[in-house]
Amino acid sequence: MKRWIPQPLISVMLLLIWLALNNTVHPAHLVLGACLAIGIPMWTSTLKFGNPKPRQILTVIVLGCVVLYDIIRANIEVAMLILGPERNIKPMFVWVPLGLTDPHAKAALAGIITMTPGTLSSDFSDDGKYLLVHAFNVSDPAALVAEIKARYEFPLKEIFE
Repeated sequence: MKRWIPQPLISVMLLLIWLALNNTVHPAHLVLGACLAIGIPMWTSTLKFGNPKPRQILTVIVLGCVVLYDIIRANIEVAMLILGPERNIKPMFVWVPLGLTDPHAKAALAGIITMTPGTLSSDFSDDGKYLLVHAFNVSDPAALVAEIKARYEFPLKEIFE
């Protein structure tokens, strides 16, 4: 059974999400959803790199609240910049030095940065010690780096390392 359905919980979730997105339980969608729910976990089961083991659950909750607040705040800031004069926008690529070594923490940091409107994680350096971030509006690159390190990297280090 484990060979055909390597991750049963993920398979069930994929099927439910498929049906919810299509807003139907038509037999054709049930069959296609079941094929995807079985096929995707089978196809991706070799990509696992181990399970992350977050250590500080309270820090996870606090970081989640910080990220949610930053997403809301950034949405407002980006909207105001877009509606204002174009000359006020100063986009820039910035290399952020990383103190993180855990690959799950690095992936979480890149995801957080990408989810926050106005910033996008673009690339890791070859040695994995820097993250290239594109910011929609940067007046001080050092302040951007300091904010990323204080608000996201430090809690992620506490959670994963």
